[in-house]
Amino acid sequence: MDGVLLLDKPIGLSSNNALMQAKRLLHAKKAGHVGTLDPLASGLLPLCFGEATKFSKDLLDADKAYDATLKLGVSTTTDDAEGEVLQTRPVTCDRTDVNAALMAFRGLIMQVPPMYSALKRNGKPLYAYARAGHTLEREARAVTIYALECVTCILGESASVTIRIVCSKGTYIRALARDIGEILDCGAHLVMLRRTSVGELTLADAVTLDRLSSMDKLQRSAYLQPIDTLLLKFVLVDLDTEMAQRFMNGQQLRLANKLGVSENSRVRVYDANKSQLIGIGRWRCGVLLPERLISYPR
Repeated sequence: MDGVLLLDKPIGLSSNNALMQAKRLLHAKKAGHVGTLDPLASGLLPLCFGEATKFSKDLLDADKAYDATLKLGVSTTTDDAEGEVLQTRPVTCDRTDVNAALMAFRGLIMQVPPMYSALKRNGKPLYAYARAGHTLEREARAVTIYALECVTCILGESASVTIRIVCSKGTYIRALARDIGEILDCGAHLVMLRRTSVGELTLADAVTLDRLSSMDKLQRSAYLQPIDTLLLKFVLVDLDTEMAQRFMNGQQLRLANKLGVSENSRVRVYDANKSQLIGIGRWRCGVLLPERLISYPR
C-alpha cells in the first residue's frame, strides 16, 4: 500500500482522526498526513501511505490556497469561532474599505502567530500557556500572501467577508482574520476555513471519508495516487537500468546536465526501463546525489 490519498476532510474532525479512519478503510500499515487542518477547517488533506511517507516532508513547504469567512465586529481569544468573545465593536466599513484593507496584506508581510497555536516555547506549545491564562510575547514571522481577494462582502448587522487566499507555508489564516479586523477598526475572527490546494494538488481529485466508506476495497484503492504526485515540482531525471541500480545502492552519479537542472536543486529520479520512481536526488556540480530512496519489494 504505497501512494497518496487526497482527502476532503470534514469540519469537526482532527487531521489525526481523519488519517486513522482512512488508514483503517485502506487496511494500510504505515500512514501520515501532510500538514494539519484544525477541526474547524475542512478541505484538502493529503494522506501518505507506505513508501510515500518518506516524501511527505517535501510537500510541507508548498504554497497553500484557502477560502475563508471572517465575522466582522467580534474578536475572540483564539481568533476563530472556538474562542471566547473578547470584544464587540460596530462595523462601519464598506466594500471599498475591505478591498483597501486586503491590499495591505498582499506580498511579504510580518505576522504574529496566535497564542492558540502549536508553536513551542521552552518545549511547551503556546496553546498550553494560553489555556492556563498566560499570554506570551510572540515574535512576528515573515510569510508571503501571493493572492488575496474578496469573494463576498455582507455588511450591516451580521457583517462578514469571505476571502480567497494563496499563501506560503506557516501562514496563520486565523491571524490574518484578526489583523484584517484591526485594520478595519472593528475586529474580526475566522468562522469558516476550507483548504482548496496544497502545491499542485487540488480538491478536484479529493474524496470524502463518507464516499470511501461506501466503496469496496478495489474502488478505494483506485483513489490512491502514485508517490510522485508529491514531487511534481521537481525536474524528472530518467536513468537506464544500470545507473538506476547504482543510484538505488546510494552511489553518486556524474551525469551530463541535459535538462538544465539548477545547481543544488532536487530532482525526481526514475528507472526509465521500468517506468518507476526510485527516489529523489540533489544535483550538485554535475553530480546526482541520492537523497531519499524507495524500497521496492524484491
